[in-house]
Amino acid sequence: MKLCDLHTHSNNSFDAQNTVEEMCESAIKSGLYAVAITDHCEAPMIGYGTKCEYGNFDELIPKSISDAFAAKKKYAGKLKVLCGIELGEPMHDIELTKRALAYGASDFTLASVHNLKGMSDFYFIDYSKVNVDEILKLYFDELAETATFQHFDSLAHLTYPLRYIKAKTGKIPNLSAFKKQIDDIFKILIKNNKALEINVSGLFKDLKSTLPGQELVSRFKELGGKYITVGTDSHSVDFVGKGIREGIEVAKKAGFSNFTIYENHIPILIPISD
Repeated sequence: MKLCDLHTHSNNSFDAQNTVEEMCESAIKSGLYAVAITDHCEAPMIGYGTKCEYGNFDELIPKSISDAFAAKKKYAGKLKVLCGIELGEPMHDIELTKRALAYGASDFTLASVHNLKGMSDFYFIDYSKVNVDEILKLYFDELAETATFQHFDSLAHLTYPLRYIKAKTGKIPNLSAFKKQIDDIFKILIKNNKALEINVSGLFKDLKSTLPGQELVSRFKELGGKYITVGTDSHSVDFVGKGIREGIEVAKKAGFSNFTIYENHIPILIPISD
């Protein structure tokens, strides 16, 4: 089976460690068929320029794209390198989102929500001081809005806040109260021919589950979901490709016979085999 990791970060992301070449070398050692370089671009933060705490995206993302294109050429025949971007909070500032898209990531765009408007990343929230259910309601509302955005390929780590809620409280919230909201997100993705990401990073954190987990991936398929991408969310060479087989197994158990990679934003189905 062709193993593909469609969510990785090079040191062109503020929180990652290794070069694009180093990430590709790790992908080859892990036996991957394809890897997507999807460096962070938090759209509403672009306007801060050199004053942005995450770095100057006007420099970082063009560098990421340039490095990915160089890797495409260097590793041709050994590894399919896909030029991507993780576009954070695209609905917070549409003009800055257009600027992010103009950087020119040619193959693959992940859309993600790491924070609500006016709030810190879910990583930084003190969950003992907030109403967790209210935070999750607002989060799923924003994901539904994000799902309506046309210029992305796959929606990243649907249950992202659970990573940190579990780590900081020791508990995983019951998502049954949000079933309709999540169904609405899935229906929008399906209507717009968008993919849902199975993010395997949670397998190696307190959560011990993919993002989203088996039940929600199965629900996506039940509602008519066609496209699934699988990614590690790796921020170093140590995690490139790690858990991809487990993520594919989640897709298989949900009833998918293929997972998806993207070239020039066109979905390509990769058969799931035993």
